[in-house]
Amino acid sequence: MQNCSERLNYSLQGQADKPALVFLHGLLGDHRDWQPVIDELSKEYLCLAIDLPGHGGSQHIEVVGFEDTCIKVIATISETLSSPFWLVGYSLGARIAMYLATHCSSSLKVVSAPFAGLIIENGHPGLPEPEKAARREHDEKWAVRFENEPIVDVLQDWYQQPVFSSLNHAQRQSLIDKRSDNLGTKVASMLRATSLSQQDFLGELLRTLPAKVHYLCGEKDNKFLALAMHSGLSYSIVPDAGHNIHAEQPLLYCQSIKRLIEPN
Repeated sequence: MQNCSERLNYSLQGQADKPALVFLHGLLGDHRDWQPVIDELSKEYLCLAIDLPGHGGSQHIEVVGFEDTCIKVIATISETLSSPFWLVGYSLGARIAMYLATHCSSSLKVVSAPFAGLIIENGHPGLPEPEKAARREHDEKWAVRFENEPIVDVLQDWYQQPVFSSLNHAQRQSLIDKRSDNLGTKVASMLRATSLSQQDFLGELLRTLPAKVHYLCGEKDNKFLALAMHSGLSYSIVPDAGHNIHAEQPLLYCQSIKRLIEPN
């Protein structure tokens, strides 16, 4: 584990001579979210889980947009990995991973670790231009709430959004308890910097990437299941899972990862 003022915090576990998995968490999360799958996957792979800016041990780091965020992620990969790596991103982390893979190819080429592929867990490839203004307004309202209200109160409403409809009351309350150590001002800053309204539509670029790209979606996540089916990408549906597959079905998630990395 490392943590210094200018660099992203991360956890590195597993087999140094094996292919690497770089895990990027969702909004409000941190590297610890991946521990249930890392406990299994680190037996066969090298697992790098990064705290994104404004989160976990990187809470003090602020960014202004996707490119700034990706530069910091690439720097962390560069200093820690030498074996071929897969990007594995969930929700916000998936969008950052998609942006990195499609917009930062020149930066990736100078990393000593070769980029092998991208696994997208319920990540949005981007909005049509006419829908961006409404999304900007939507995200700004949440950012203002995170800045100005007790975070527990905001989280109570955050996890009532339709995308989290597969959660039961106990799961929802557990997430609220777990996420309450976030700083609302930092969450707001990252939400603005990486709003879906600020993201280019990445669909076509993803379909033409030379690296492997695969989409994992939860059976109960109707919105992102539809996105996956219409993405033009190869995809898998994980049964009995909603938006957060790696938390809800960690064993099936690990099995999916292994099949993708070593299909033979």
